[in-house]
Amino acid sequence: MQGSFAALRMTALGRFTASSSSPANGTLNIKKEAFGALSGGKAVDLYTLSNTHGMEVRVMTYGGVIVSLNVPDRNGQSADVVLGYEHLEGYLAKSPYFGAIVGRFGNRIKNGRFTLDGKEYTLSKNDPPNTLHGGFKGFDKALWQAQPFENKDHVGLILKYTSPDGEEGYPGTLHVTVTYTLNDLNEFGIHYHATTDKATPITLASHSAFNLAGEGSGDILGHVLMLNADQYTPFDSTRIPTGEISRVKGTPLDFTQPTVVGLRIEEKNDQLAYGHGYDSNFVINRKGPGLELAARFYEPTTGRAMEIDTTEPGEQFYSGNSLDGTITGKHGHVYKQHSGFCLLTQHYPDSPHQPNFPSTILRPGHTYESTTIYKFSTR
Repeated sequence: MQGSFAALRMTALGRFTASSSSPANGTLNIKKEAFGALSGGKAVDLYTLSNTHGMEVRVMTYGGVIVSLNVPDRNGQSADVVLGYEHLEGYLAKSPYFGAIVGRFGNRIKNGRFTLDGKEYTLSKNDPPNTLHGGFKGFDKALWQAQPFENKDHVGLILKYTSPDGEEGYPGTLHVTVTYTLNDLNEFGIHYHATTDKATPITLASHSAFNLAGEGSGDILGHVLMLNADQYTPFDSTRIPTGEISRVKGTPLDFTQPTVVGLRIEEKNDQLAYGHGYDSNFVINRKGPGLELAARFYEPTTGRAMEIDTTEPGEQFYSGNSLDGTITGKHGHVYKQHSGFCLLTQHYPDSPHQPNFPSTILRPGHTYESTTIYKFSTR
């Protein structure tokens, strides 16, 4: 198997180890700079990963946030395709998880509680009556330890965080490693690894909000989307899954063929009504373990395309419904409804309450592993 992500593909069910001992080939680069400090004085660093084709990823140690992601268009002109802020202060003041690592449990858990091995655990209800993306102080608000690396095929950043037993109500001390990588094929990879000393639910995801025309350029309703998913998990008015797994065929949630995002977003449908747009978890059509195609996005005016491959069973497509013009992001851009979309590769929402969903329980002696690769190109 060829390519700089061969290790990720071959070890999708095992540990991805990034060697920092091999010399870089001079075509890829990573640099570090200061990005401010938290209220207690702890420094936040910013790392820039770049390749020779105009692609650049900037990641900060607070929340593991992808601050910017510059990608060339069909004319070779690069633009930042993720929403966010230019400075740390914006993320500290008000951020709907822009670019962050979300966990310990990405997405929602019903009523902020679950029972595991006969014991009930109570979580923070930061999305009343539910828990969302780990609670009030999830992984998006953690300060991660960083280690950059380079080798002949890619540059990367290893982020580490230890979530203590009882943090936000979750059991067990959880040791988490997230590895970002960039190669010269315009592939950006994220690999998640975790171990625990007590049984605990876990599903980690990256919460970037994309606009392939460039952040601040308008809405994403003209993007063309294909989801490799024949089924989805319906949710109720509080956005908690009912436990059913339903077919997308015959509904406005059918993206099995390339479809303009805004074509059916105003159709009468309870899922669109509850979510104020698209905010559904889709069941990826899997042929087996390992990396599987999850989605393809295409933006016609710039020609930018993004393919997402993952080892996860599900993907949450969110069309930026809650953006309401109250956030001013980079370069003074006001983010209005549908200014960006999210595609979170994940296990299904509320899995601790749904025995027919793939399990999200990590136990001592076992390892949580997940890989997602974003492949950028032009048409």
